[in-house]
Amino acid sequence: MSRRLPLILLLLALPLWLAASYGARYGFMEDGQWVGICADEASRWECQLRSNLGLIIHFKVLGWSALITAVLAFFVPGRAGWWLAVLALVFGLPALALYNTTFAVFAVVIAGLRLVRKSRGA
Repeated sequence: MSRRLPLILLLLALPLWLAASYGARYGFMEDGQWVGICADEASRWECQLRSNLGLIIHFKVLGWSALITAVLAFFVPGRAGWWLAVLALVFGLPALALYNTTFAVFAVVIAGLRLVRKSRGA
C-alpha cells in the first residue's frame, strides 16, 4: 500500500462528507415539506431523527466534539494524532454545514494543521 493512499482517500472522502452534510441541512432540516409532515405526524422516525439532529445543533455537540478532538490531535504524536485529526474533520465539516461554525472553524483549521505537520522523525 502506498504511503499516500490514506491521504488521497481522505481528500476524496471529505468533500463527499461535506456535500452530504449540506444535503442534510437543505434537504432535511430546512425543507418546508418536512416541517409540515412533522407538524402532523411527530412520531415518525424521520421526524424523531430531525428533532434529535436539531438538539445536536442547538447544543453544539458537533462543534465541541470537533474542537476537543482537534486539540487532542494536535498534541498526540504519531499515527494516533493523525487519525484524531481525521476524526476532528469528520465532526468539524458537518458542524460547519449545520450551524456550529463558531467552534468548527477553529477545529477544522487545527485538524488541518495537524494533518500537514511533518513528523519529527522525518
